[in-house]
Parts: sequence; structure tokens; C-alpha cells
Amino acid sequence: MSLLNPVLLPPRVKAYLSQGERFIKWDDETTIASPVILRVDPKGYYLYWTYQSKEMEFLDITSIRDTRFGKFAKMPKSQKLRDVFNMDFPDNSFLLKTLTVVSGPDMVDLTFHNFVSYKENVGKVWAEDILALVKHPLTANASRSTFLDKILVKLKMQLNSEGKIPVKNFFQMFPADRKRVEAALSACHLPKGKNDAINPEDFPEPVYKSFLMSLCPRPEIDEIFTSYHAKAKPYMTKEHLTKFINQKQRDSRLNSLLFPPARPDQVQGLIDKYEPSGINVQRGQLSPEGMVWFLCGPENSVLAQDKLLLNHDMTQPLNHYFINSSHNTYLTAGQFSGLSSAEMYRQVLLSGCRCVELDCWKGKPPDEEPIITHGFTMTTDIFFKTPPAG
Repeated sequence: MSLLNPVLLPPRVKAYLSQGERFIKWDDETTIASPVILRVDPKGYYLYWTYQSKEMEFLDITSIRDTRFGKFAKMPKSQKLRDVFNMDFPDNSFLLKTLTVVSGPDMVDLTFHNFVSYKENVGKVWAEDILALVKHPLTANASRSTFLDKILVKLKMQLNSEGKIPVKNFFQMFPADRKRVEAALSACHLPKGKNDAINPEDFPEPVYKSFLMSLCPRPEIDEIFTSYHAKAKPYMTKEHLTKFINQKQRDSRLNSLLFPPARPDQVQGLIDKYEPSGINVQRGQLSPEGMVWFLCGPENSVLAQDKLLLNHDMTQPLNHYFINSSHNTYLTAGQFSGLSSAEMYRQVLLSGCRCVELDCWKGKPPDEEPIITHGFTMTTDIFFKTPPAG
């Protein structure tokens, strides 16, 4: 169980990012330059752009690895695009208008999304504020409820020409089992035909949560709920929930002074936050659905939010810090012909180092006992199993 009171607020999206800005999106491979409106949704989940045809493209903020502007942004290589942006004119201001957003699942498989603003220095501001959203601690450490909320936000942004949510988008968003999606829509008294559409006003957050409960029933949570609530009662009282949090969710090894157990008033706050029934809230009761949303909330994140906060001053010059990593830890001298020693590991650990390097190689026949050495050099070997001197 994480903290009962989350210490981090969601990232704040500046108003101008949500209102949008006119850019030209260009691509070197297709040599196409298209006017777009670039925006970030108010919750900071997506960077997206809308073409003049009203077609939209989305980029999950969590997939963004970098933003660049000015001379660090991508430059068109195609002469056609260079002509479009008057790049070969001596007084052009192209570098003051550039923006490149780099995205990808890892550090190798990257996609570069290139934009040019109509006004100078706009790209710089966008690059800085988008990267601030990317670097927010909760962006990469969101709770389950955040991921579910991202789906709702995207569904409500992808509207058809009539301003409605196409039902086919539900099937695309939840592709595993179409029949279950249809059944969940029917349970919420919503149309389910692939050519149907839903008015956004008919799909507020409470209806969306009911849809999810129908789509993904959680019998295992029902069992937990049943074991802690009063028998024959369809709810868990504040006292029962307090017992569940303190006995089931809380790590019993924690110091009760440093990490005190949940108090009834804190538990009532959780009921206020997660219980969908107003009557239950007034009575201090939690329904099974409320229990599901509580378990999906930030209070039950894998990482405690207070551990995500930057707790050191990282604004000083590099030479003001002690770097506790080690390279070629086993070497007592140069990496071409130096001697290797297990003692080095003991010494660097004693000196405060907490990141050591083990260059592990297959040893010599016949045993091929693993060794530590600098490969393809004249450095000596030590056996992998050799302990540092006591």
C-alpha cells in the first residue's frame, strides 16, 4: 500500500498547449508539408495534431523521448521542402521556428515528428513545456486509474462529423473480444452497432466506469470484498475498510511511528473519493465498485509517490557531485595490460561506489570456469567466483 494521501499532483497543462497553435508538419520521405493545429489535451495524456481534413494523429506523452528546437531540430534534406520554407535565402528565420518531437518504445527505434511554426520562438516554448510534461514523475509512474482515464479522453476526442463517438472506436480500443464490448455497451443502454455513434453527453465518467465494470468483471476483488465486509451486506463499512487497509494492505514490517496505520478519518476520505453512490458516502460505506476504483487509485501504486520526488539539489555544476559508479572495476591499472584483482571490488565499495562493472567471459578449457577480464587485451584474469579478500 502506498501513501493514503498522494503527495504528487498531476502535471499541469498550460492553457496555450490545450488551445493549440498553427504549425506546418513536414516529412522528408514523402516531401509533404501539411498545415496542422498542434495541441495537448487538458490532462496531459496526448500530444495530437489535426489536419485541415479534420483527421487527427495522436502521440502518447509517455512515448516521447525528447523535444528539440532551433539548430538541434531536424532540418529538411529534400530540396522541395527547403524551397517551401525558403531555407536557402540568406535572411530566412527557419531555425527560430523549428520543433522536433522524438518518440519511440526504446532508445533505438525512434520516430521524428517535425514541425515549423508560423511565428518565431514558438517551437522553443512548446519543446520546453512538452518535455516538462514528459519528465513529470507521474507521467511514467501513473496508477491504473490513469491508464483507464486515458482511454476515455481519447474516445471523447475522436468524434465523427456529427460530434459523436463512433462505436467502432470502442472495438478498436478494446480489440480482444468484440462480443464482450457489445454486451458492456448494452448493459449501459448504449448503442452497440459498428455504424452507430454515441453522444459524448451520454458517456460521462460514471457511465464509462459502469461500462468497464461490465467489460472486465473482477471476481477476485469481489472475494476480497466479501471476506472483509459485514455478512449479507452489499457494502463495507468505514471500520471494515480500515481493517482491510491496516491488516491486508499495509506492510506489517513498517514502523508504526514512522508509518502510522490508517485512521478512520483518512479512510472516510477514501470513501468520499472512490465510492460512486452518494448515499453510501454519507453513511461511510464502500460498495464493491468503489473498492475496485480504490485499488486502481494512486494510493495503491507500486511505487510510493514520495519516493518519486527529487530529493537532492541537482542544479549545481557536475564537478560539485561525487559520482558513485565504477568502470572496469576489477583493474588495478590500465585497461590494456593491467592486473585484475578481486580486491578492487571491496575497495571501491568501501569508498562509496554502488555501481560496479563485471566483464564476464567464458574461461579456458576444460572447465571453462567463468572469468572476469578485459576481453581481447593483455589484462590478467580472475575467476568469477573469487571472493574479495576478507
